[in-house]
Amino acid sequence: MNSESLFETYRSRLFGLAYKLLGSRSDAEDVVQDAWLRWHQADRSAIRDVEAWLVTATTRLGIDRLRLARTERETYSGPWLPEPLTVDESPTPENRADIGSQVSFAFLSLLERLGPEERAAFLLKEIFDYDYAQVAELIGHSEANCRQMVHRARQRLQAERPRFEVAPDKHRRLLERFMHASETGDQASILALLDTNARLVSDGGGKVTAVIRPLEGAERIARLYGAVAARFGAETQCRIGYVNGEPAILRWYQGQLHSITTIAIDGDRITQVLSVLNPDKLHAWH
Repeated sequence: MNSESLFETYRSRLFGLAYKLLGSRSDAEDVVQDAWLRWHQADRSAIRDVEAWLVTATTRLGIDRLRLARTERETYSGPWLPEPLTVDESPTPENRADIGSQVSFAFLSLLERLGPEERAAFLLKEIFDYDYAQVAELIGHSEANCRQMVHRARQRLQAERPRFEVAPDKHRRLLERFMHASETGDQASILALLDTNARLVSDGGGKVTAVIRPLEGAERIARLYGAVAARFGAETQCRIGYVNGEPAILRWYQGQLHSITTIAIDGDRITQVLSVLNPDKLHAWH
């Protein structure tokens, strides 16, 4: 097998790792391209384990890119949310298995709370199922340090996750009710769906109108959706689709995908609303 074909064998796995590290489709593509260049220039006769070499290169390139991204995101206009990897209006039975294996958009947003190396260690151990010795070799830390990083990451993520699991059909029903209430600007219905301390985060990237800082509290969120519906309701169309494997509201405006919205639920109430409006993150589905 030639070097190009050998690399293509692992491209999907490398891209999945890079995307989960970075939360950005475009950055992940750049990292995989850089890994390919390193592979192309390497002395392959000295490489005993191709997959390990490629995963190591991709991980370290991803960590470097994530450090740079953290600096760039400090000057980002408003909150930064991950870039969707997949947007599907009606998944077929054939691709539902693939959808189920994806890391959800909500979970990717939680990963933003971790530092670059902590995030890499956690993903390699918990998502890609490497043991601690392998993780240590991949990111260039001691095994004991990797155990500490993964333990800290678990604790931080667990503190942010909902206390109660919600069945997929219940999640979708609540999302549909929230979609209909927000479309019509029915503030009473929105309030009935939201936790009192619910939080709205929207990412417009300075390109479109969006809330420039997280909006806290059910009443403030309900008033916002009421105002948006009064101004733009007749010009938008909403439907339920899937974003990164979880149900999401796809909002269309003047024939183009204007936003995607996902929710987090704890028990019977919506605790968080995440909306991506930045057109640069949605252009692939226009």
